[in-house]
Amino acid sequence: MKIAVLDDYQDVAFSMADWSAVERDAEVTVFDRHLGPIDQVIEAIADFEVVSLMRERTPFPREMFERLPKLKLLLTSGHFNSAIDLEAARDHGVTVCGTDTIGRTTVEQTWALLMAAARNVALEDRAMREGRWQVSLGHTLEGKTLGLVGLGRLGQQVAEIARVFRMNLVAWSANLTAELAAEHGARLVSKEELFTVSDFVGIHLRLSERTRGLIARQDLARMKPSAWIINTARGEIIDQADLIDALERRRIGGAAMDVYEVEPLPVDHPFRKLPNTVLSPHKGFVTEESYRIFYGETVENIRAWMDGKPIRIIENNTLRSSLAARPA
Repeated sequence: MKIAVLDDYQDVAFSMADWSAVERDAEVTVFDRHLGPIDQVIEAIADFEVVSLMRERTPFPREMFERLPKLKLLLTSGHFNSAIDLEAARDHGVTVCGTDTIGRTTVEQTWALLMAAARNVALEDRAMREGRWQVSLGHTLEGKTLGLVGLGRLGQQVAEIARVFRMNLVAWSANLTAELAAEHGARLVSKEELFTVSDFVGIHLRLSERTRGLIARQDLARMKPSAWIINTARGEIIDQADLIDALERRRIGGAAMDVYEVEPLPVDHPFRKLPNTVLSPHKGFVTEESYRIFYGETVENIRAWMDGKPIRIIENNTLRSSLAARPA
């Protein structure tokens, strides 16, 4: 049996888990670079029965399942993967399994970016390496307003930390209630008011057809000229062309981002050249602790499937908590 491990950018899959339980019955091949467009991915993994994904780095639409007849097991890190067509997987008899996660890694990345933006960390770091000293003024967080677009599990944890900094909290999402917002120290406002009053706007929504392009030109135009937008959710939630325009025209203070519409971010992308951006390469979940869970449980999932007792099966974008085999 042939197993492909995709997009192991740091080349750590073998050091994060003991693969001996599957290597005795299979050949494991690790791809430590992004394979590119769909045709190149299919060419590279056409002979593999098992494919392991790292989050949404390589999308798996229906076409992938149609053109990979040997594929029998698809694995992903995390409880769900919006880039996998689960209906197509089911139609082609492919089992999809996931793993557990650490809940606060993306929250930590959100605050790393927000504080880097508030204190101009990237700018001052570059200046010091060039021999300069104190080239900007930072901003104190106390008393500033943080607008949370989405107050689910991650948004609530971001709000918890914001209260420690004594920030004012406002929140909005399509189904958010005033009671839930108040429970987490926030005031429910309209989408328009959130973008108008916030000094920092944090995006904490899942990507869906409803949220794709949710934040666009009219929202960015309402922001204060000094305000920053922080995105650790998904790049497609913000209209990228509108955001680039707002940054180039200095209509907002800046954007601190961990996620992008195209990943890896092309080397000639405008975000890389704009001075009012703080960028990280989708590192929200990239920690040693997370990777040990992801790869460790991936090995367990492969071994269980090879033994005819698949575990951690993803169905309807939900990870089944039971480790029992799929019912007949």
